[in-house]
Amino acid sequence: MTPIEVLRLLAPEFSSISDEVITQWIELFTPFVSAKRFGDTYNQALALLTAHKLKMAGYGDNTNGTIGDTLRVGSYSEGETSIGYTVNQGTNLLNDAELTLTTYGLQYLSLRRARIIPIVSAGEA
Repeated sequence: MTPIEVLRLLAPEFSSISDEVITQWIELFTPFVSAKRFGDTYNQALALLTAHKLKMAGYGDNTNGTIGDTLRVGSYSEGETSIGYTVNQGTNLLNDAELTLTTYGLQYLSLRRARIIPIVSAGEA
């Protein structure tokens, strides 16, 4: 399956967006996904990252509003009404924080963690 076919399957909320626009978004994020590292899951990774970016840009089904769809409530108060949105950084690197804001980003992170294992040097020769 091509990246656009994968995106159409995994993210039906973008069905109203033309193939031309989806293709442009896919091309925009192609440099951020390594075909060598993702191997046979490359098209899936590219589709998930693109769907995440589309969602963050406000495309798709945003019936709850863009904030309701992408951010999690971290704290709230009643008196003088205060709502705070947050991302749990306990298990995510700072660079990955944005990816945790959508289900597509979380799926991309899961796939990346399964396919790309970082090497940590313990300083041994």
